[in-house]
Amino acid sequence: MPDILPALKALADETRLRIIDLLLTHDLCVGALAGHLKISKAAVSQHLQILRKAGLVRGEKRGYWTHYSVEKRAIHQIAEGLVKKTDHAPDFRVLCHRSGPDEINGKDMERRGLAMCKDCCREPDRLKGKPEECTPEQIRECHGDEKDHPCVFKKEEK
Repeated sequence: MPDILPALKALADETRLRIIDLLLTHDLCVGALAGHLKISKAAVSQHLQILRKAGLVRGEKRGYWTHYSVEKRAIHQIAEGLVKKTDHAPDFRVLCHRSGPDEINGKDMERRGLAMCKDCCREPDRLKGKPEECTPEQIRECHGDEKDHPCVFKKEEK
């Protein structure tokens, strides 16, 4: 994932996303992009610099102007990286020791370097709002005890 982080950061701006969208339809120069986006040429140049450094666009000199286009392979690599990450990600419900099967407990969690969740309920659908608003009856029904329950702890902090 770290290899696609700069590209994701570059795409985290609405204007840069709009630039990518425009460049997917046509190769455009800074002036044309500025006209379509209704922002200054200087602003477009700054956005293009960020996109270039992230490897998302390339410029090609044509006469006096540089026309920009999208590095489609880079976009595909981002998508593939995200797909791989989601395909290999474990089911989050199994990571919690209160909701997962007994064999997915302590040792497996420690091996993965993950802390066990201490702030979840076995049956969150029984809660009537935010966890800190749990009634003692809901806590007993969900956990059997109010002692050391995250909802009770949060109430006492206030």
